[in-house]
Amino acid sequence: MPNITFYHAPNSRSATTRLLLEELGVPYTLHPLNFATGDNRKPDYMAVNPMGKVPAIVVDGVLVTETVAIFLYLADLFPAANLAPALTDPLRGPYLRWMVFYAACMEPAFVDRAMQREPGRQAMSPYGDWDTTFGTVMTQLATGPWLLGERHTAADILWGSMLAFLTTFKIAPTNDTIDAYLRRFNARPAVAAAKAKDDELAAKLKEAA
Repeated sequence: MPNITFYHAPNSRSATTRLLLEELGVPYTLHPLNFATGDNRKPDYMAVNPMGKVPAIVVDGVLVTETVAIFLYLADLFPAANLAPALTDPLRGPYLRWMVFYAACMEPAFVDRAMQREPGRQAMSPYGDWDTTFGTVMTQLATGPWLLGERHTAADILWGSMLAFLTTFKIAPTNDTIDAYLRRFNARPAVAAAKAKDDELAAKLKEAA
């Protein structure tokens, strides 16, 4: 079994990676970072990730950062969990498409929208415009029940977490398609398990600060 160290701060983007690890059901060593005390900017962690961002993982001495890279790496590393289509599976291409679309289009789109910034000229924007980006995802989700149809994959862990965040904070509107998708997402035992562990960790870090 690979030796995994997971650098994580609760209530941050790395919560999605914790959910992935729960879904995989594999052991890992948690290295918590307290943003309130600036742990992510201290020399020890800057030596791991000079960006000072989470998540980061180290697997048998191999460092991987960036959420989508971590997802692709771990889902392939543990094929028994069945969270990633194999290279010869016809779903592999669509799976990679939606994993990369998350980082290349949806992340910059929602950050601009949350900060009430204009996306810039369409020819220069990585995503074009919000309505097209959001509508593209809605069209795909409508084919359901999961992003790739009947099969639940690591892509759903990414997108379920993203859509839960966007709708909770009213950055994106909710609708019947999202509501149904999030009901399926939240019904998975790993979601409740990851949230409970993060709530406990957040409380400990707040007390320590």
